[in-house]
Amino acid sequence: MILLGCNNISISFGTRQILKDVTFSVQDTDKIGIVGVNGAGKSTLFKIITSGYIPDSGEIYLAKGCKIGYLAQNSELESSNTILEEVLTAFSHLIRMEERIKELEKLISTEKDEEKLSSYMKEYSNLSDNFSRNGGYEYNSRSRGILKGLGFREEEFELKVSSLSGGQKTRLAMAKLLTEEPDLLLLDEPTNHLDIDAVEWLEDFLISYKKGVMIISHDRFFLDRITNKTLEIENCECKLYNGNYTKFVQQKEQDREIQQKHYELQQKEIARMEAFIEQQRRWNRERNIIAAESRMKAIERMEKVDKPNDLPEKIKIDFKVTIQSGNEVLTVDKLSKEYPGRPLFNNLSFKVMKRERVFILGPNGCGKSTLLKILTGKIKDYSGSFKFGHNTTEAYYDQEHSDLSLNNTVIDELIEVSDNLSLTEIRNALAMFLFKGDDVFKEIGTLSGGEKGRISLLKIMLSGANVLILDEPTNHLDISSREVLERALLDYEGTLVIVSHDRYFIDKIATRIIELGNDFYIDYKGNYSEFKQYKARLAPELKTASVTEKVSAAKLSHIATKEEKARRRKLEKQYAETENEIQRLESSIENIKAEMQSEDILSDHVKLNELHNKQLEMEKRLEELYELWETLAMQIEA
Repeated sequence: MILLGCNNISISFGTRQILKDVTFSVQDTDKIGIVGVNGAGKSTLFKIITSGYIPDSGEIYLAKGCKIGYLAQNSELESSNTILEEVLTAFSHLIRMEERIKELEKLISTEKDEEKLSSYMKEYSNLSDNFSRNGGYEYNSRSRGILKGLGFREEEFELKVSSLSGGQKTRLAMAKLLTEEPDLLLLDEPTNHLDIDAVEWLEDFLISYKKGVMIISHDRFFLDRITNKTLEIENCECKLYNGNYTKFVQQKEQDREIQQKHYELQQKEIARMEAFIEQQRRWNRERNIIAAESRMKAIERMEKVDKPNDLPEKIKIDFKVTIQSGNEVLTVDKLSKEYPGRPLFNNLSFKVMKRERVFILGPNGCGKSTLLKILTGKIKDYSGSFKFGHNTTEAYYDQEHSDLSLNNTVIDELIEVSDNLSLTEIRNALAMFLFKGDDVFKEIGTLSGGEKGRISLLKIMLSGANVLILDEPTNHLDISSREVLERALLDYEGTLVIVSHDRYFIDKIATRIIELGNDFYIDYKGNYSEFKQYKARLAPELKTASVTEKVSAAKLSHIATKEEKARRRKLEKQYAETENEIQRLESSIENIKAEMQSEDILSDHVKLNELHNKQLEMEKRLEELYELWETLAMQIEA
């Protein structure tokens, strides 16, 4: 069933065309990823669908009774409720039912009038059935489960909504929306304020969601796991592809190659025909003119193949190191930080070597950004120590962009930190980051999050630092810009210390991962995929890790080896027991066969039939044991 249809939607803001003749439909089983560069019109499309904007032309069709749920970027709830109370407002109809059911229970227990009692009983029965059918017995636990999945702790449920940060309010708005289960979910950058655990929980939730979903996201892992279609908005137009993000990229590349080839072949044919026309005109005889006109008409009738549109321009990043650092870049020794009543990390110790690419992971609130602020001198109050090595120069990317002066123009911001560059060099650098023409005179305070991020990255690029400390550098960057940043960081000859929740980005860049937990930390050398495998094997150990314990790669390896030995011992014991049982059964079957050959048994048909049935049961069991024996042998060899 079609939930939503968009037909020739167009919208402009002033002289700038945003969307042009956008046409697509959404089925009730679709999970569609919306992709495109920042500013392509993705959020604008959602606002048109939800009547936030009125298109200049085109029509929106919505299935009868279709309920749309929309999570905008930075959706902040304003309420006097607690966190749990706010989510439960989605079930106000069930809460009213529940209150009436309790009221009826009291009335039934005290009512003496049989007619009234009968009326109460009938209402109670109907209401109870309706309450149960609509999830009345699950809504409370469901609400709590969604809140926990999105990173809220049980002890936070009674916090007032008004006391929450912007990111927490956005997560709460999402929790409330998910509990409502609309027919069509529109999610605009839903992973922005989630840690990795919450993102993975949301993935599982959306995968099992039985209704329509449209998602704007730059998280490639997220899109690949959830979506079955991809809608790309590019150059004001849109195209719907079957498949997740990875399949879309492959299909788009193939389509462009085919279109380019067809275009080139047609242009070659047109050029050949035009050369023939020119030749006939030079000869200028009647039959030549007729031939030329015939070919001209043939060209006019030809259905022209358009040249593929130019791809959106990408930023250009090239991180250079002015001077080389020593081999030991950073030493952290028993570093601890806590706020009153809120410990973050304790006795954190590690050493970073030259050209390592270290990622700091962990749940929201565990102190990842705080750790970077300590290392960059933004926070002075901590215990323990850290020291940067010989010849290190550090540059810091703050996800909140607090290093930017909001009243500066873009070009002034760069002039202040680029004494050694000419105005022309600064403008050329800004052009590499897509700030051209009058864009360089915009005030920093008026820029979008993505534009501020590009300015911060450009300042770091121009610094020539040999240690980059980056806090969520991919936030607000579109997929194209993330890919450029990935290539630049892979080519970078310095050292990286990065906080990120972009799993694709982490997997591609990381050579080492340090994960902060509530009362432990893991220090592991390898990429994200390898780290996940090690962490899965470490799961039992993490439950008993002490507050100050560092769970190292060596310990992980030791645990994995210990687990493997235990696995083999268990299999070998089971294998030996199975082999012994096979031998006993084979012996018993031979005994039965011998017994059945005796003269006494041969003349006793009842006893003979009993022994025959027993033999069949044993042979069936023997076959099962042979299969188990072979399976165990293969598992031991593996």
